[in-house]
Amino acid sequence: MVSDRETPSGSQEHRLGDLLQHAQAKPARKSARALVPYGVDGREPAALVVLADEETLSQAEAAGRLGVDPTTMAALVDGLEDHGLVERRRSPRDRRRNTVRLTDAGLLCLERAEAARRAAERRFLAPLDEQTAVALLRALRMLVAEEPTAR
Repeated sequence: MVSDRETPSGSQEHRLGDLLQHAQAKPARKSARALVPYGVDGREPAALVVLADEETLSQAEAAGRLGVDPTTMAALVDGLEDHGLVERRRSPRDRRRNTVRLTDAGLLCLERAEAARRAAERRFLAPLDEQTAVALLRALRMLVAEEPTAR
Protein backbone atom coordinates (compact mmCIF):
# COMPACT_ATOMS: atom_id res chain seq x y z
CA MET A 1 0.00 0.00 0.00
CA VAL A 2 1.29 3.45 -0.86
CA SER A 3 1.73 5.74 2.11
CA ASP A 4 0.17 9.20 2.07
CA ARG A 5 3.61 10.52 3.01
CA GLU A 6 5.08 9.24 -0.28
CA THR A 7 3.01 11.61 -2.45
CA PRO A 8 2.22 15.32 -2.20
CA SER A 9 -1.28 15.66 -0.71
CA GLY A 10 -2.50 18.14 -3.32
CA SER A 11 -1.04 16.41 -6.35
CA GLN A 12 -3.89 15.24 -8.61
CA GLU A 13 -1.82 12.63 -10.42
CA HIS A 14 -1.47 10.73 -7.13
CA ARG A 15 -5.04 10.90 -5.78
CA LEU A 16 -7.00 7.68 -6.23
CA GLY A 17 -10.22 9.31 -7.41
CA ASP A 18 -8.41 11.40 -10.01
CA LEU A 19 -6.38 8.42 -11.21
CA LEU A 20 -9.51 6.29 -11.57
CA GLN A 21 -11.33 9.09 -13.38
CA HIS A 22 -8.50 9.56 -15.87
CA ALA A 23 -8.03 5.81 -16.25
CA GLN A 24 -11.75 5.44 -17.06
CA ALA A 25 -11.92 8.42 -19.43
CA LYS A 26 -9.08 7.27 -21.67
CA PRO A 27 -10.53 3.87 -22.69
CA ALA A 28 -14.01 5.41 -22.85
CA ARG A 29 -12.78 7.89 -25.49
CA LYS A 30 -10.97 5.13 -27.40
CA SER A 31 -14.01 2.86 -27.28
CA ALA A 32 -16.29 5.67 -28.42
CA ARG A 33 -14.07 6.29 -31.46
CA ALA A 34 -13.93 2.55 -32.20
CA LEU A 35 -17.75 2.29 -32.10
CA VAL A 36 -18.46 5.19 -34.50
CA PRO A 37 -18.48 2.95 -37.61
CA TYR A 38 -21.24 0.83 -36.03
CA GLY A 39 -23.56 3.75 -35.30
CA VAL A 40 -23.68 3.15 -31.54
CA ASP A 41 -22.32 5.15 -28.66
CA GLY A 42 -22.84 5.89 -25.00
CA ARG A 43 -25.07 3.33 -23.32
CA GLU A 44 -26.34 1.78 -26.54
CA PRO A 45 -23.76 -1.05 -26.68
CA ALA A 46 -24.49 -1.92 -23.04
CA ALA A 47 -28.21 -2.00 -23.85
CA LEU A 48 -27.54 -4.35 -26.77
CA VAL A 49 -25.53 -6.64 -24.47
CA VAL A 50 -28.36 -6.77 -21.92
CA LEU A 51 -30.96 -7.40 -24.60
CA ALA A 52 -28.84 -10.14 -26.18
CA ASP A 53 -28.62 -12.03 -22.89
CA GLU A 54 -32.24 -13.18 -23.02
CA GLU A 55 -34.83 -13.94 -25.67
CA THR A 56 -37.12 -11.09 -24.60
CA LEU A 57 -37.07 -8.58 -21.78
CA SER A 58 -39.50 -5.87 -20.89
CA GLN A 59 -38.16 -2.33 -21.13
CA ALA A 60 -38.48 -2.12 -17.34
CA GLU A 61 -36.46 -5.31 -16.82
CA ALA A 62 -33.77 -4.09 -19.22
CA ALA A 63 -33.69 -0.70 -17.44
CA GLY A 64 -33.19 -2.48 -14.12
CA ARG A 65 -30.30 -4.54 -15.46
CA LEU A 66 -28.65 -1.45 -16.94
CA GLY A 67 -29.25 0.60 -13.81
CA VAL A 68 -31.11 3.37 -15.67
CA ASP A 69 -34.51 4.90 -15.10
CA PRO A 70 -37.44 3.88 -17.34
CA THR A 71 -37.47 7.21 -19.20
CA THR A 72 -33.80 6.84 -20.13
CA MET A 73 -34.44 3.25 -21.21
CA ALA A 74 -37.35 4.33 -23.41
CA ALA A 75 -35.09 6.89 -25.13
CA LEU A 76 -32.35 4.26 -25.59
CA VAL A 77 -34.81 1.80 -27.11
CA ASP A 78 -36.25 4.55 -29.35
CA GLY A 79 -32.79 5.25 -30.78
CA LEU A 80 -31.95 1.58 -31.23
CA GLU A 81 -35.33 0.94 -32.84
CA ASP A 82 -34.85 3.90 -35.22
CA HIS A 83 -31.61 2.23 -36.39
CA GLY A 84 -33.33 -1.16 -36.83
CA LEU A 85 -31.27 -2.77 -34.06
CA VAL A 86 -34.15 -3.73 -31.75
CA GLU A 87 -37.85 -4.29 -32.06
CA ARG A 88 -40.44 -3.45 -29.49
CA ARG A 89 -43.59 -5.51 -29.04
CA ARG A 90 -46.50 -5.54 -26.65
CA SER A 91 -46.09 -8.22 -24.02
CA PRO A 92 -48.55 -11.06 -24.61
CA ARG A 93 -48.87 -11.43 -20.83
CA ASP A 94 -49.35 -7.74 -20.00
CA ARG A 95 -50.53 -5.38 -22.74
CA ARG A 96 -49.29 -2.37 -20.74
CA ARG A 97 -45.68 -3.53 -21.10
CA ASN A 98 -43.35 -3.58 -24.06
CA THR A 99 -40.87 -6.35 -24.64
CA VAL A 100 -37.70 -5.58 -26.54
CA ARG A 101 -35.48 -7.92 -28.47
CA LEU A 102 -32.52 -7.61 -30.81
CA THR A 103 -33.07 -7.82 -34.53
CA ASP A 104 -30.63 -9.71 -36.74
CA ALA A 105 -29.07 -6.33 -37.57
CA GLY A 106 -28.80 -5.59 -33.84
CA LEU A 107 -27.05 -8.89 -33.17
CA LEU A 108 -24.58 -8.26 -36.01
CA CYS A 109 -23.98 -4.70 -34.78
CA LEU A 110 -23.39 -6.00 -31.26
CA GLU A 111 -20.86 -8.58 -32.44
CA ARG A 112 -18.91 -6.03 -34.46
CA ALA A 113 -19.11 -3.30 -31.82
CA GLU A 114 -17.97 -5.70 -29.07
CA ALA A 115 -14.99 -6.79 -31.18
CA ALA A 116 -14.05 -3.12 -31.71
CA ARG A 117 -14.50 -2.36 -27.99
CA ARG A 118 -12.34 -5.33 -26.96
CA ALA A 119 -9.61 -4.24 -29.40
CA ALA A 120 -9.70 -0.70 -27.94
CA GLU A 121 -9.39 -2.16 -24.42
CA ARG A 122 -6.42 -4.29 -25.48
CA ARG A 123 -4.71 -1.19 -26.90
CA PHE A 124 -5.38 0.68 -23.64
CA LEU A 125 -3.90 -2.16 -21.55
CA ALA A 126 -0.96 -2.74 -23.92
CA PRO A 127 1.60 -0.90 -21.72
CA LEU A 128 0.97 -3.54 -19.01
CA ASP A 129 2.24 -7.08 -19.18
CA GLU A 130 -0.51 -9.72 -19.25
CA GLN A 131 -0.19 -10.66 -15.58
CA THR A 132 -0.47 -7.02 -14.48
CA ALA A 133 -3.46 -6.40 -16.78
CA VAL A 134 -5.26 -9.46 -15.39
CA ALA A 135 -4.49 -8.34 -11.82
CA LEU A 136 -5.78 -4.83 -12.55
CA LEU A 137 -9.06 -6.15 -13.95
CA ARG A 138 -9.47 -8.54 -11.01
CA ALA A 139 -8.82 -5.74 -8.51
CA LEU A 140 -11.31 -3.41 -10.24
CA ARG A 141 -13.97 -6.14 -10.21
CA MET A 142 -13.42 -6.58 -6.49
CA LEU A 143 -13.70 -2.84 -5.88
CA VAL A 144 -16.99 -2.48 -7.77
CA ALA A 145 -18.59 -5.70 -6.49
CA GLU A 146 -21.66 -5.35 -4.36
CA GLU A 147 -20.84 -5.19 -0.69
CA PRO A 148 -22.57 -7.81 1.43
CA THR A 149 -25.47 -6.41 3.41
CA ALA A 150 -24.81 -5.78 7.09
CA ARG A 151 -26.47 -8.13 9.54
